[in-house]
Amino acid sequence: MAHLFRDLSLGHSKRESTPRPSPLQTKPQPMPSKLTSADLQSPFGQLASQLNDSDLRFIAYDVFLAVCRTSSSKPLSTSASFNSDSPSHNSPGQNHNHSPNTPALQHSLTSAAASKMKKALGLKSPGSSPGSKKSPGSGPGSGQGKSKRPVTVGELMRIQMRAPEAVDARVRRSLLRIGGGLVGRRTESVVLPFELLQQLKQSDFTDQQEYDEWQKRNLKFLEAGLLLHPRVPLDKSNNASQRLQQIIHVALDRPIDTGKNNESTQVLRTAVMSLAFRSDGSLSDSCHRADGIPLNLRLYEILLETCFDINDETSIIEEVDELMEHIKKTWVILGINQMLHNLCFTWVLQLADVAKDVKTTKDPDNSKILSSTLSLILGWAEKRLLAYHDTFDSGNIYTMQGIVSLGVSAAKILVEDVSTEYRRKRKGEVDVARNRIDTYIRSSLHTAFAQRMEKADSSRRASKNQLNPLPILAILAKDVSELAVHEKHVFSPILKGWHPLAAGVAVATLHACITELSSDIVQVLRAADKLEKDLVQIAVEDEVDSDDGGKAIIREMPPYEAEAAIGNLVKGWIKTRVDRLKECVDRALLQEVWSQQASQEGHAPSAVKILRIIDETLDAFFQLPIPTHPTLLPDLIVGLDKCLQYYVIKTKSGCGSRNTYIPTMPALTRCEIGSKFQGVWKKKEKSQNPQNRNSQLCVRINTLHCIQSEMDVLEKRIITHLRNCESAHEEEFSNGLSKKFKLTPAACVEGVRQLSEAVAYKIVFHDLSHVLWDEQNLLIISETVHERVRTRIITDIMKASCDGFLLVLLAGGPSRAFSRQDSQIIEDDFKALKDLFWANGDGLPADLIDKFSATVRGVLPLFRTDTESLIEQFRHWNPTEPNTLLRVLCYRNDETASNFLKKTYNLPKKL
Repeated sequence: MAHLFRDLSLGHSKRESTPRPSPLQTKPQPMPSKLTSADLQSPFGQLASQLNDSDLRFIAYDVFLAVCRTSSSKPLSTSASFNSDSPSHNSPGQNHNHSPNTPALQHSLTSAAASKMKKALGLKSPGSSPGSKKSPGSGPGSGQGKSKRPVTVGELMRIQMRAPEAVDARVRRSLLRIGGGLVGRRTESVVLPFELLQQLKQSDFTDQQEYDEWQKRNLKFLEAGLLLHPRVPLDKSNNASQRLQQIIHVALDRPIDTGKNNESTQVLRTAVMSLAFRSDGSLSDSCHRADGIPLNLRLYEILLETCFDINDETSIIEEVDELMEHIKKTWVILGINQMLHNLCFTWVLQLADVAKDVKTTKDPDNSKILSSTLSLILGWAEKRLLAYHDTFDSGNIYTMQGIVSLGVSAAKILVEDVSTEYRRKRKGEVDVARNRIDTYIRSSLHTAFAQRMEKADSSRRASKNQLNPLPILAILAKDVSELAVHEKHVFSPILKGWHPLAAGVAVATLHACITELSSDIVQVLRAADKLEKDLVQIAVEDEVDSDDGGKAIIREMPPYEAEAAIGNLVKGWIKTRVDRLKECVDRALLQEVWSQQASQEGHAPSAVKILRIIDETLDAFFQLPIPTHPTLLPDLIVGLDKCLQYYVIKTKSGCGSRNTYIPTMPALTRCEIGSKFQGVWKKKEKSQNPQNRNSQLCVRINTLHCIQSEMDVLEKRIITHLRNCESAHEEEFSNGLSKKFKLTPAACVEGVRQLSEAVAYKIVFHDLSHVLWDEQNLLIISETVHERVRTRIITDIMKASCDGFLLVLLAGGPSRAFSRQDSQIIEDDFKALKDLFWANGDGLPADLIDKFSATVRGVLPLFRTDTESLIEQFRHWNPTEPNTLLRVLCYRNDETASNFLKKTYNLPKKL
């Protein structure tokens, strides 16, 4: 998305299609908030100050004017082209030639470039609809006869910020006086709110109330920028901060005269300057009065919102290029860089509106694009958050909150509004934000701990030849302690905004890490075990001739029980790895889209990832320096098997089954065609892309087949590992119970069966309910499904087609009625159906077709049997199903059948 933020000149405006407020208005208007969705927490955090939205808007406008006080008077390139007296509006016959640098031509080029962005964002041109030539000031009550548009960047920003002209003029006069005193200094070296407090007096305002509100706003700004959200953290013992807090506290209760150069003003100046010019470690001499998070991001968010039309928040104004050029000048005051700009703009432009739109959209194409886009955003964020100790440090920690919010917001939309699995659960059962943060903490700390382990091992090797080498466990304990403190002070305060127990999760994770098995611990325990056995052997041999055979000596040597300790450590290691795999399964399923385009050889990438993790876990298990691999292997296999079974169950869940799509058998009747009995045979609305849904089901089938096939490979690999174990015996290789996955293969077989039937009956009874067959579906199936399961699915489709054929004949509803003469047509249709699946010998085997069409073949002769014979067969008990005969009679269109049914069952004589 980076190009979007660089190419902001390609904007779109609907300014001309809707009237703007008059630029002459003097009362401030409420600024519509773009981020009002209650479902998404702002990524920038909550301000601790008492500044409201109106205060922040005026402060942002002051900052903008401060950095653009001279350049904001620059004429807009689009303004001249809308002046009715300009050459660009010459009447027919007048000269239309323009020099290359005329504003009209510049506007033409800008508009041409803007159309690219409009197409990319799906926005319409303001001139594409009738009556779209209104402009600022031309709305009702403007009192002007001609259209008036803003002619400078400053005027445009004032209108976008809804700032009254009187306020704008007052601030500009103050900035002019402040600028006169900036001899050899830059604007960013000025503490703007304090300078404004000194420049403006009560006489500059219309009344005392307006002055008091303005003064309090600037004092709160000082408090927010220097005390509550400073760029450089405050030392609690800082005297300047205490003095400033006291002054502000008093002034908020009782206004003070800041316009005079008296003693109280000098105390205020000293405290402000002392706090604002504290060094942040850089070589810059800029002061820090509005560059702390989240204050700076909230102010920048307000400035970015001015790029959108105030009357249509989905439209970008035409002058966005020039406006953005000036907005970026505030970076030096607000401490913004390109990365923060991109995050802010992404938030303003996308996720808040996406969260609202996705709840109402039913379009599967939109949902597919949304899912893909959000998955990319989530992947980008999680690449940084799953190992946030490597991503963030003191130099860029201020970006973490925005990235966390971006990832959590994308995950919430994916899970709560896109996932069908979430809709089947009560919302209280799933806390998406908390689950994601939990995963980030555990994953990042596991990674950080592993790095500390490697570092400690390197230190151990480096001190190996020293007189007193450092014990690795002591080194590791020190490193983990430092890691825990760093987590508590740096990361937990940010993460607790989404997970109130973030610090507790971190502690539990580190505790699990330090109790996890390592080769060094095992080597110590094995050495202790060998030492114990050697000592016992020496004692026994020495005391062999004693009266008690050395038992008294042995009793003085309490056992180490090293083998039991190793066994417990290995079981803990297994539990940790299995829990980690379960988290990976949930995360992989959350991001999986089951798309044929994204699949690898027809199956889902998530399955490949999970199988790879299982393979790596088995390798890591057999690399543990323990003597009991065969004994503890079953515990590992059971854990891995349950995780893989869980993946299989989730893969098939929510996809339906045969019974989901097959219609209910209608009641037996001879109702009229015009009656209310329509049942399931009413023509259904065709879904908007059933082929795409069927393709996704086929990818799921391929995935389950892939997992089932991989089970044999895994089990053979386990046998190979066992043969290389120091303590394995031949009988353990032949004992299949210890190395077999029991749950997953059965789950795969059942899953393939369920999904295969679901695809087949969905195609026949849902997608094609209005017509029995369409060969395009067979082509999609044959091109998508793995060849090893293709016959299974095509067979299920044939079975579903035969069931559909019988339902048309025996339960077709009031629109169906057959005479004996129709029997030949029916038999020809059935032959054509069988030929479709036989495909001249290239399709299903003939014996398979005969097997599953036997029921239809047994019923078809009844349609050419005379009615009297049918009645005679029905009246006598025999192995033939009487309900079938009765249904044939119900749909027989002749007088004899009608009389029999009327007399016997009191059914209507006429259909």
